[in-house]
Amino acid sequence: MSFPTPVDTVSTSLLLATVPSVQTPHFLSAVIQTATSLTKDKLVIVLFSRCFNLVRDGSTYPESLAISHTATSSWKDVQRLLTFVYVQATKIAQEKGRVLMDIDNDLDELVKDLNVEVVFRVSGDSIATPLPASIGAKRTAYLHAGGNIPDLAIAEGSYSSVLTPLAPQTPFTPQTPSLSRSTTSSNIRHDVTDASFASISSLLTQTQTQKPKMYPVVALGGTFDHLHAGHKILLSMGAWIASEKLIVGVTSSSILSKKPNAELVEPLEVRMENVRKFLGRFKKGIEYYLTELTDVYGPTGYDPNVQALVVSRETISGAKEIAAHRASHNLPPLDLYVIDVISSTNHNLDHEDVGWLKDMKLSSTFIRSWIAERDAKAKEVQGVDSKN
Repeated sequence: MSFPTPVDTVSTSLLLATVPSVQTPHFLSAVIQTATSLTKDKLVIVLFSRCFNLVRDGSTYPESLAISHTATSSWKDVQRLLTFVYVQATKIAQEKGRVLMDIDNDLDELVKDLNVEVVFRVSGDSIATPLPASIGAKRTAYLHAGGNIPDLAIAEGSYSSVLTPLAPQTPFTPQTPSLSRSTTSSNIRHDVTDASFASISSLLTQTQTQKPKMYPVVALGGTFDHLHAGHKILLSMGAWIASEKLIVGVTSSSILSKKPNAELVEPLEVRMENVRKFLGRFKKGIEYYLTELTDVYGPTGYDPNVQALVVSRETISGAKEIAAHRASHNLPPLDLYVIDVISSTNHNLDHEDVGWLKDMKLSSTFIRSWIAERDAKAKEVQGVDSKN
């Protein structure tokens, strides 16, 4: 979908929407793209659902309606949902040259003192969770689910054309499937089903008849340079299955010295702080332990309390090394969870989105390349101006 360039956009905005399940919310595609189109710097998307079963202000949805956080089916569904939302927003931001735009997708977590200029809502959507008064007092724009605000409204300039609630219409109500807590009896307790990963399965997983609802301690690692949607999906899924503590290893700057445009890699302290801030918004109530990674293992190489490891499909070889190391040091094996929807070759997204990921990867390398090109062009312009 292509939008005319708005002449009046806001710097920061918040998009609130209810989803009936964790299935891919295709009906929100145009809403997400419109909100992104009308935002310059930061967009926070918060999805509410009884499936998430998160306590808010002393109340919670009944647990019987919640999905399992660790079952293979719901693990895939939640990461696919997050990926879909991030892709819809990120590709619009990049099309408009806003590669550094900050986009967050939270699940049922709403920061009360969030500083935004406009709140986007879905026309006909009644959010069950009470909203903070500070959010209710913000200017609000209502967008159509399954459609977009009139092109004229955007062409004329933006969110100001839709601040008044739209005329009464039949509320958009996606069909709600039956919800139940899912379980599994498989002893291969992760998302890797390819035969080539069978050896990893035997090393990393314990034979159990049922997964825990959550893991007390979960670990993951990454560079987290210029924190982008791919990083946020990895971090979100780690927090999604953790109940007490999430260990995040952040790659040492010395290891990144041979990366393309290495001079543009953010300092370790900056990368750690960005990760900490994001996780603090995504899920409250658990401990986030950030540490510098100087090898592939990090705390998983010595901590017996870690129960689960979250990796991307591209870093599966590191998971195998960790498994072998823990086995040789008599440490308990880890349950492995693989993020397999953010690869440029994945088949878990719509064809259009897969093509976009292949051409415009959610990667720090792409972002650094974009920054380098932008800075080079700026120097050329300055050189021309100085001659004149």
